[in-house]
Amino acid sequence: MKKLRDIKRLLIANRGEIAIRVMRACREMGIQTVAVFSDVDRTALHVMLADEAYPLNGVTAAETYLDQSKILDIARSKKIDAIHPGYGFLSENASFAERVEHAGIMFVGPSSKAIRLMGGKTSARNLAQEIGVPTISGTIEPLSSVSEGIAKAKEIGFPVLLKAAAGGGGKGMRIVSSEEEFGSAFRMAQAEAKSAFGDDRVYLEKFVEHPRHIEIQIIGDHHGNVIHLGERECSIQRRHQKVIEESPSPFVDNELRERLGEAAVRLARKGGYTNAGTIEFLVDEKKQFYFLEMNTRLQVEHPVTETITGLDLVKLQLEVAMGRELPIRQADVRATGHAIECRIYAEDPANNFFPSTGRLQTYRIPQGPHVRVDNGFQTGDVIPIHYDPMLAKVITWGKSRGESIETMKRVLDEFVVSGIRTTIPFCMTILEHPAFVAGMCDTQFVEREFRPSALWQFSDNDRRAACVAAVLLKTELRQSVDLVNHNLPVSNWKKKRNETLRSS
Repeated sequence: MKKLRDIKRLLIANRGEIAIRVMRACREMGIQTVAVFSDVDRTALHVMLADEAYPLNGVTAAETYLDQSKILDIARSKKIDAIHPGYGFLSENASFAERVEHAGIMFVGPSSKAIRLMGGKTSARNLAQEIGVPTISGTIEPLSSVSEGIAKAKEIGFPVLLKAAAGGGGKGMRIVSSEEEFGSAFRMAQAEAKSAFGDDRVYLEKFVEHPRHIEIQIIGDHHGNVIHLGERECSIQRRHQKVIEESPSPFVDNELRERLGEAAVRLARKGGYTNAGTIEFLVDEKKQFYFLEMNTRLQVEHPVTETITGLDLVKLQLEVAMGRELPIRQADVRATGHAIECRIYAEDPANNFFPSTGRLQTYRIPQGPHVRVDNGFQTGDVIPIHYDPMLAKVITWGKSRGESIETMKRVLDEFVVSGIRTTIPFCMTILEHPAFVAGMCDTQFVEREFRPSALWQFSDNDRRAACVAAVLLKTELRQSVDLVNHNLPVSNWKKKRNETLRSS
């Protein structure tokens, strides 16, 4: 049992919307927040909203948000009680968590021991096999060379998937279909993993075709309590990066939900896991599931779970870190309605999702009933090239899945951005796609339906989505996307909005 200890000053070792999300929870709990920032983030929104902010003196992730010593030096000199790592960067770095612990500072997350065990892809899979949770075949240890990887791939059978041993979020992942592709894919996966997580180790697993990506949110305290908060459907992905998430899954029934939740809690208990985390599974068409990995941190898509359960995961994280007991038990968890999250990236869908940098000339966030926007930017900000290109997350709720989809379409239509290109029209097109509306998507949906050679080509029955594509490809005004059918009149307010944007 952990000794009770209050957090009075918390350093957030991150940037953007997740740093702001943590700050808001802290403010409501009476905890002072301390931000850190790179040279290009000096005037960023998370810096403006913090109680205090200190420079990391550098530009790239490696010399700023991934520099453990700089962050710890600030924490020590500013008498910080705890560090929240957010997601990405150092959030799943066991050595960082260990250094925080040794400095006598609380790490708002699992212990360094639990990160090594459960965050290590191979060690977590070994643990799952030990307790009888189904797993996908793959290597036990990270690969040491291309030749070893090719030999293992032949043994498992192509196609295979290379994955970063440390971290997640689609970074350091490559599908390999043949021996000839292996060498270059291995080197690219290593380089990407090194850049994103400071760790270039990769391992191999069998690539399962047409699965669903279903994850279970868990949280545990230091008093032996571990609960799950239901599932999130995360099958809409591009290059292994989630694009749209929702809960509950349109595919998961009560019996499967119970089996997934039980397996997730059992894994977390066996791994001695405390704080928030996510157990990820692949589920096939016959509803057989396989343990994929554990993310030993708060997920990007955590608002989906918060929206349907009414729980604040960041506040629960902080309570657990302070040694307090979870205020709820499994029987208390209730999910109401349906929630969807769209990630909005500064990328150009018409140019193979090439990053779009520049100044936000107009940035107007949508509002309305049952709408939440977790945002990290404001009008006038410059979108840098050095970090993840996500601008914001839009979350909507409805009494049914259909209601939440319709609300999301309205909200994305009201989200106005000029100066850069974003993935808003891409998200809108997915929401209009018949397969998505029917809940019939797997992890290959985006690659199958939106091939670069045929991006934005749709059937005659999908006229509204085709309208979005036409606007995306032909207009210079990035976000004046008109979702109505070409044969229908455009409302006056949309005309005026578009005229205003064109003159800006």
